[in-house]
Amino acid sequence: MRRIHARSLSLLVTGSAVASLVAASPPTVLPGGPADTPPKTPVAVGYGGAVASVDADASAAGIEVLRRGGNAVDAAVATAAALGVTEPYSAGIGGGGYFVYYDAKRRTVSTIDGRETAPRTADKDLFIEGGKPLPFTDVVTSGLSVGTPGTPATWAKALDAWGSKSLDQVLRPAERIARGGFLVDATFRQQTADNEARFRDFPASADLFLPGGQLPVVGSTLKNPELARTYAELRTKGTDAFYRGRIGRDVVRTVRNPPVRDGAARTVRPGDLSAQDLREYATKQQAPTVISYRGLDVYSMAPSSSGGTTVGEALNILERTDLSKLSEKQYLHRLIEASRISFADRGRWVGDPATEDVPTKGLLSEPYADSRACLIRENAVLTSPVAPGDPHRPAACKAGDEAAPTTYEGESTTHLTTSDKWGNVVAYTLTIEQTGGSAIAVPGRGFLLNNELTDFSFTPASPSVHDPNLPGPGKRPRSSMSPTIVLSHGRPLVALGSPGGATIITTVLQTLTGHIDRGLPLADAIAAPRASQRNTATTDLEPGLWNSPLKGELEAIGHVFKQNPEIGAATGIQRLPDGRWLAAAERTRRGGGSAMVVYPSIRP
Repeated sequence: MRRIHARSLSLLVTGSAVASLVAASPPTVLPGGPADTPPKTPVAVGYGGAVASVDADASAAGIEVLRRGGNAVDAAVATAAALGVTEPYSAGIGGGGYFVYYDAKRRTVSTIDGRETAPRTADKDLFIEGGKPLPFTDVVTSGLSVGTPGTPATWAKALDAWGSKSLDQVLRPAERIARGGFLVDATFRQQTADNEARFRDFPASADLFLPGGQLPVVGSTLKNPELARTYAELRTKGTDAFYRGRIGRDVVRTVRNPPVRDGAARTVRPGDLSAQDLREYATKQQAPTVISYRGLDVYSMAPSSSGGTTVGEALNILERTDLSKLSEKQYLHRLIEASRISFADRGRWVGDPATEDVPTKGLLSEPYADSRACLIRENAVLTSPVAPGDPHRPAACKAGDEAAPTTYEGESTTHLTTSDKWGNVVAYTLTIEQTGGSAIAVPGRGFLLNNELTDFSFTPASPSVHDPNLPGPGKRPRSSMSPTIVLSHGRPLVALGSPGGATIITTVLQTLTGHIDRGLPLADAIAAPRASQRNTATTDLEPGLWNSPLKGELEAIGHVFKQNPEIGAATGIQRLPDGRWLAAAERTRRGGGSAMVVYPSIRP
């Protein structure tokens, strides 16, 4: 424990507060088609386990598995598979992600790195043509952006290591949703509209998401029988069907020869993904990052994700101040500056540890946090880009290399959180990168391919600073995904995560400090208006802060802002002092999320 004692969290959501949150919670309806779609509710409290995701059908799929005796891992895979149906522009078997698991029996936290990898033929000039970087928009919608998918392998690894059900069993709810269809909401229609031009250039994508050649109508039913058949093949043949079988051959063919419609004006570059890349793909079961914060243990993803190191470093910096006693202006100022500093270090030091020397231990050390925290001034703002420090040789307020700008990262992805009656917990973030991924659907297979390789730096962020995130053979691009589990005395207190590209880190950071330090109930911490600073000249603000007097107060000391209509879309789970689970999701972002428990209950 550090300088400030851990505050009691047992009072954050209790008694009457829980009752007011869940009094109107409806019973869960198991998915079987659009007529069975359960309503969305952002908070649920009860026993037997919980699921929180962005989608009601997906959460219900996880609850179904829990009710049939499955554990948190089984429920997480079932929920993720359902999201591949109902949120196909953010996740699916054409992508990858990071899986964090708390084992209640052993009181340990483990992780799976299921990040996509570059083809074995890739080098640092993957996105260079004629001596210049290719236009970002040209690379996104191409085979060149597609990394070897890791999601099917993640599911198989998680179920094999910690699950109690087979892949056959946990994929059945998602297959049923794909076959019967789901109700199109306003968010899905808007995301389709945003990708309409791209989808129209690929007949397989247009057939899936533009029924009859038109945007799907809100309230209509969208079916995906192709994905249902693909899931059935995975159920019966296992993930070898993807990495060594017919599904994989279809993926490789699509990447190497993208099926563009006749007459399309778009030039679509092919990729170099091979059958060998699929055969050689492997997830990494590795130790999590962990720091002590206010007497709590905060676990997250180690590199290739930058989530655990960047959130962890920012928390270590913030722990020097009792955030609970600050005004809202002082709190946000500290939050913004700690994020600015930790993003400077992220850009310089974090990449794929298989090819880069990533000083994870140093970035998360207390001496290093001390050396960086002294940069923050009460009534002055740091100028971005802030130069990184050197975690190998921490020196108070001394920078290491020159400053380098933060590279772009898409803002899609999805997150889910599950728990079970035995006390196990999963925080799982998965993605196909930006909304709609590469926009290339695999013909006859019902899923989109990722554009994950655009998370690499196309060229060094600064010519004079080493960039650890350049492409390379078999290399994993740096990610910001931050699935996080917080323990108190070895038992789960809260678990959460978010989509949003690089804003994932700031969303998780703000939600954690809002809950732990500022005393907000988890649902309120998730709903609170957000700020996001990523070592850039301006800080993003959601409308709730943009229209607040706080904006002017912070501008008066030098902060510069730009408005962002929506930052992240978090989901989380909390273990209440009386043994019940509280699941929380967004109230409005991305159309609102879906929180469910196996047995809803207001009183024990």
